[in-house]
Amino acid sequence: MRISESKKEKISEQILAILYSNFPKMLFTAQIAREIARDEEFVKNIMYSLKKKSLVNEIKKNSKGTLYLRRTRWKIGDEVYKAYKGYQKF
Repeated sequence: MRISESKKEKISEQILAILYSNFPKMLFTAQIAREIARDEEFVKNIMYSLKKKSLVNEIKKNSKGTLYLRRTRWKIGDEVYKAYKGYQKF
């Protein structure tokens, strides 16, 4: 089953809204997938496409500096956060 590009864009907007509402907390891919009720692999693919557009940052280390072997955390980019914050004022 294929998902149209317009629906992928709407799902991407949902993901950015979730990351914005949890800023500065970084969320794992599984947490994001659970929040929007989507498959983890599908969410992972969307997250990498958002990363290519420089909308999100991928965090591959924990707070102690150790690399995650199988997990990734995500954080909304600073510029995107400022844009969302400015949009919320109106």
